Amino acid sequence: MKLTINLALDFSIKLFLTLLVVFAIHLTILNTLNLPLFNNKIILAYVVNFLMASGIFTFLYFLNKKQGSYIGFIYLGGSFLKFILFFLLFYPSYREDGIITKPELFSFLIPYFLCLIMETYSLAKLMNNNK
Repeated sequence: MKLTINLALDFSIKLFLTLLVVFAIHLTILNTLNLPLFNNKIILAYVVNFLMASGIFTFLYFLNKKQGSYIGFIYLGGSFLKFILFFLLFYPSYREDGIITKPELFSFLIPYFLCLIMETYSLAKLMNNNK
């Protein structure tokens, strides 16, 4: 059990640190372009994506031992849940003025894709080690 907790915690720490670095780079680019730093729910986007990716990875890790053949379907369900959260938390405010601007789009997509890549890589590695 201790190894399990360490693996989930290790993933979450790596994800958090990576997101922190990317967030700093993101803010630097916004500052360089003279755009508002904390508009477009940027902090919420990074936090929600972190929590979702960490939660899905941890959940799938625990299920991998019992329901290994269903992991792919459950992973897709987690991705569907992320889309639902996007449409509930972000989409309405992004569409308020009738258009979605690039800063709005990037505020959500940068942490989303970073989490997706790290989550997919870590889960693929985990599944290959269990064979």
